[in-house]
Amino acid sequence: MTVCSTAHLSEHPLQGRRIVVTQAALQAPELADLLRASGAAPLLYPCIDIRPPDDPATLDQALALATQSGFDWLVLTSTNAVCVVAQRLATLGLTPQHLAGMRVATVGASTAAAVQEQLGLAVTLTPEAAVAEALADLLVRELHPGDRVLLPQAVLARPVLANRLAAAGVVVTQVVAYDTVRGSGGGADLPNLLAQRAVDAVTLASSSAFRFLLERLTLEGSDPALLHGLCLACIGPVTARTVEEAGFCATVVAAEQSLVGMIAVLARHFQTRPEGVP
Repeated sequence: MTVCSTAHLSEHPLQGRRIVVTQAALQAPELADLLRASGAAPLLYPCIDIRPPDDPATLDQALALATQSGFDWLVLTSTNAVCVVAQRLATLGLTPQHLAGMRVATVGASTAAAVQEQLGLAVTLTPEAAVAEALADLLVRELHPGDRVLLPQAVLARPVLANRLAAAGVVVTQVVAYDTVRGSGGGADLPNLLAQRAVDAVTLASSSAFRFLLERLTLEGSDPALLHGLCLACIGPVTARTVEEAGFCATVVAAEQSLVGMIAVLARHFQTRPEGVP
């Protein structure tokens, strides 16, 4: 596993490289544009789809309570959570400014940027490392027993953050904001491209992206073993651990846990490799 910084990259190390984007269709354009700007050819293969909960009533009730000073903190662990909160507020006829009395904490810089762009709220805390453990460390130092936290997350979100806060005496209201399911349709014919060895790298912006990548390839009659030998680029250590626990190699891991960080680590990886060498 290699962790790289953004410094001293050659001008066009990704020129002509065919790089798979596994994000959901609505999220993929940002990474695809970054890859094109770096000279790469993005191959869209959505492995994730983001769906609202079957019944949003619990989330709606929590947001309504938040507008009535029912919480001290709003903790957001993904850009998906930010988007869903913005959508539900609009559905309820509320504006993000109804939440202005709360302090906001996010897992990483991308989520913090989404909060500012979609909600117009200031972010109080964001850890340097974009993982739940780092945010938990910050919050445990900042919060007091009895503080009230609203934590909207995915159905299968890791419990580490909620558990750490609860153990510190914080009152955590954890609600389902969205579900992450396997993506389908659209994009590149990845099974055929893998068979032809016409792929240079696969980007993985979450553990779910990798798990659903394996599932989708299998359902489409491809052999996930064809991923061996490819550069698997992970956005952070949690995703890398998922890749390695499945028996694959997390070739590179972004030092800056963001899409820009993934581009940087890919550029470093391919800087000294001639075209055609993974």
